[in-house]
Amino acid sequence: MDAGHLRAFANRDWRAIARAKREHHVRLFREQGPAAMVRIARELFAHARAVNPDWPSEREREADLAHHVELKRALASVRRR
Repeated sequence: MDAGHLRAFANRDWRAIARAKREHHVRLFREQGPAAMVRIARELFAHARAVNPDWPSEREREADLAHHVELKRALASVRRR
């Protein structure tokens, strides 16, 4: 690997990249609706499985479920207030 390329990558304007991604997704949502977001999620999942067919592991799935349960609890507590 070229050290200069690694430095250039590390020194990218990550905030500008994140902003551009958000703007892109907002535009897609406005133009194509929520179905576009579902399609993107499915494509990302398929890509991840193509790279690593064993993903997600049972432990990762359990951790993800625990996170979703905690989020649901947090959202429910906000509604009650």
